[in-house]
Amino acid sequence: MSPATGAALRMLAATVGAKSVAEIGTGTGVSGIHLLGGMRLDGVLTTVDPEPERQQFARTAVRAAGFASNRARFIPGRALDVLPRLADSGYDLVFCDGDRTESLDYLAESLRLLRPGGLVVFEGVFADGRTVDSGPQPVEVLRLRELLRTVRESPELVPSVLPVGDGLLCAVKRAVAAG
Repeated sequence: MSPATGAALRMLAATVGAKSVAEIGTGTGVSGIHLLGGMRLDGVLTTVDPEPERQQFARTAVRAAGFASNRARFIPGRALDVLPRLADSGYDLVFCDGDRTESLDYLAESLRLLRPGGLVVFEGVFADGRTVDSGPQPVEVLRLRELLRTVRESPELVPSVLPVGDGLLCAVKRAVAAG
């Protein structure tokens, strides 16, 4: 993750006043540290990854960055197996950096998890420029194109693509209008 992408994540978490963030794809903990840096001081990051070894590395990195152990909850497992167990409308921000072929499924789960006014963020949507390349593309790029189109056309979302790093697709879940 580039420093600019990390700074954008930190700012986005602060913008929504994030107390509860779900992260799909723990990785080495870099994105989690940036998210925690923008969250409220009483905020908790819930991060999901299928690789327990990566999560252990990330847990160490989060502590080394100065965050208390109760600020991050590490759940091992496939995101699509774990996310259904998380609370409906219980999250201020969902950050998706997992398997790109599952992006549309992550979007559906994110919409369920987010409170109205919450933010979903997908990392790497430029796919090194391949999402706009007209040549034949691998399945992951086709799924990213489908994700971009779905988010753009959704009446439930207010989207924007931030040209930071390899592209951040951000979308705010609209508040339900009072009737």
